[in-house]
Amino acid sequence: MTRHAPCGSWPSPITAAALTAAQIGISEPRFDTPDICWLESRPSERGRNVLMAAGGDSAPREVLPPTFNVRTRVHEYGGGAWLRRGGTVIFSDFPSQRMFRMDADGAPRPLTPEPAARFALRYADADLSPDGKWIVTVRETHASDGQVTNDIAVLRADGSDVPRSLVSGHDFFSCPRFSPDGSRLAWTTWDHPRMPWDGTDLWVATFESGEIYKPARHLAGGPAESIFQPAWQGPNTLWFVSDRTGWGNLYRVDLARGVEPAPLGSPVPVCPMDAEFGAPQWVFGLSRYALLGGGRIAAIASRDGEDRLGLVDVERRRFEPWDCGYTSLYAIASDGRDRVAVIGGAPDRVMELSVGTAGSDLAVVRPTLELPPDPAYHSVPRHIAFPTSGGEKAYAFYYPPAHPDVGPMRDEAPPLIVTSHGGPTTATRPTLNLAIQFWTSRGFGVVDVNYRGSTGYGRPYMDSLKGRWGEADVDDSVAAARYLAAQGEVDPGRMVIRGKSASGLTTLAALVFHDVFRAGASYYGVADLEGLARDTHKFESRYLDSLIGAYPEARDLYRSRSPLEHAEDLVTPVIFFQGLEDVVVPPSQPEAMIRVLEEKNLPYAYLTFEGEQHGFRQAATVERALEAELYFYGRILGFVPADPIEPVSIAHLDSG
Repeated sequence: MTRHAPCGSWPSPITAAALTAAQIGISEPRFDTPDICWLESRPSERGRNVLMAAGGDSAPREVLPPTFNVRTRVHEYGGGAWLRRGGTVIFSDFPSQRMFRMDADGAPRPLTPEPAARFALRYADADLSPDGKWIVTVRETHASDGQVTNDIAVLRADGSDVPRSLVSGHDFFSCPRFSPDGSRLAWTTWDHPRMPWDGTDLWVATFESGEIYKPARHLAGGPAESIFQPAWQGPNTLWFVSDRTGWGNLYRVDLARGVEPAPLGSPVPVCPMDAEFGAPQWVFGLSRYALLGGGRIAAIASRDGEDRLGLVDVERRRFEPWDCGYTSLYAIASDGRDRVAVIGGAPDRVMELSVGTAGSDLAVVRPTLELPPDPAYHSVPRHIAFPTSGGEKAYAFYYPPAHPDVGPMRDEAPPLIVTSHGGPTTATRPTLNLAIQFWTSRGFGVVDVNYRGSTGYGRPYMDSLKGRWGEADVDDSVAAARYLAAQGEVDPGRMVIRGKSASGLTTLAALVFHDVFRAGASYYGVADLEGLARDTHKFESRYLDSLIGAYPEARDLYRSRSPLEHAEDLVTPVIFFQGLEDVVVPPSQPEAMIRVLEEKNLPYAYLTFEGEQHGFRQAATVERALEAELYFYGRILGFVPADPIEPVSIAHLDSG
């Protein structure tokens, strides 16, 4: 029999500890026959990234000694910190950022020199030449005067020389890739003020004995065309994703044989369709398609908030859906023949790594959670489209409260949590996410907003945030809340908003500029747009040019949209969470906001965490932050959580 209790106070087995005790993150699947390898992040080990492998019937195993943390800080967000060929591993270790090599019968040894200062030299996205003699890698150099330069470096794979610059002259580089015969090298570049999803360029040059022969040839891309994931098929065919039509579709370009420069074909679309085969390149090592034998490609296609796995028939130019049970797919790899590995999830399935033969059933190799919660606690989302400002439309996933034994009090509508992804250029997808189920199993409704600017809905929708960040995303979050309230789904008097990083700005701006929410939670969120423009890392230092306008020319716009500049209008309690080593959104951001809240005697809480950067990785941090947020909402909305929670000091509330 269902009993009734105030929403927010429902007991739930989906605790903050359950999110971290047995849960891991999985990324970058790659084959090194007979093994499938992947990177595993472990909150229970202070966020250590572990290289894993499994082959045949063998259980997953760690590849490197437990003293290593496979992670790079190139662009601060990292990715692409490892490769493995024939059992030999090349990887970046986080504490030193040095590149190491470990052969199948040996121990890790450094390939790159000790930097003069911590994190001064960083390496990512490496590739090993087919003959095993050379490594090319994206290198990031941090000088003592604060200047940061990026290039593609080359070094001998045996570590007998130091890395030297191979390709330079652009602000950013990614995807240096050898052709299968080692005679050519392809790579991508972009320059300020563009981000990689705005416009990139694809290049190719001949490679011999550690040198490239100029001039490098431009194959595709430009200021308004983004190129994603170049991949070779044989010595003369290069595949990539381009969004030149408004959708990120697959293309190939055929290079003639012979001495460079040889005749070059034009990029050919392979499977034109209104779907996204690419993704925003926030990190290195992303993979959304994989070349198979027999002229086929396994690929992920996104549209209308959902991912589909399929096989591309190159000759017929068709995408043939592969029913795998996943609606959210984050990565794919192949052995070049017929084996495929994917990382995927669904509303009733946690993210997991699965392997199988192309087109057949997939077998789970590694779930991100060994024991998912009872399905009776699963909140199944639905995709919603709703009207927003300017007569436009935005999208979201709504997760209603779900509990097998407890329901709301008579005539009680549930409180609503509005959340959204960071970036802001990325997207949310429907999967069994315990960070959302934590709330829905306690009686909250959660709406996860894909505001204008999100990916997976075509480039025009992504570009619709340009010049409008801090307005369109805020309007869409407010509109989602009002839409659900108007539908009678939630209590309009008990709506809160939370956000991380870029969506922290969305959160704070919604609280400052709109009278809709009772409380807010900002995780390492942006409060001062001018401060962000002046004080952030190189990768994003010109990002705001497109999202708002060039600084300082557009200073008035920065001030008009900055929550800090209008903090005197804030009347809503806020809880802030901040990593003390964050250089993307430094602690000065929330602390400037807090000074204003102090002057206004407005309730707030501020929790800081040693050893955390931009994005929390340690189990203790994740648990404390989530429980503190629940406690904070309970104090503001007037319910008592069922969980035993260490109290949070709330300024100007606990003191009266």
